[in-house]
Amino acid sequence: QVQLVESGGGLVQAGGSLRLSCSASGLAFRSYGMGWFRQAPGKEREFAAANDFTGDNTWYGSSVKGRFTISRDNAKNTVYLQMNSLKPEDTAVYYCAAALKRWGALRADEYAYWGQGTQVTVSS
Repeated sequence: QVQLVESGGGLVQAGGSLRLSCSASGLAFRSYGMGWFRQAPGKEREFAAANDFTGDNTWYGSSVKGRFTISRDNAKNTVYLQMNSLKPEDTAVYYCAAALKRWGALRADEYAYWGQGTQVTVSS
């Protein structure tokens, strides 16, 4: 049974930082591209970041590029999202996901497994 468990969310002031973690089990983690998506109330799920199965290649949504960094530790079956210079509009539930392919998964329908999400709230 595949499980993805996010942690690290919380309340932070604008300009602050948070680091999200996603621990994976039940899958061959090092064979999967991984991604982070977010969903704010009343809005559609939005792509935030992804990396390939090695972690050497990364992709970012335009709203987070330059502020967020995705990374992974294949030895720990964990993917991270470092979020800096946070803005109130970054407030959302953040989900990690494991992709159906190893490289370049940017759409939600390219992901097979999803975590339950972690809330990030940025106050102004």
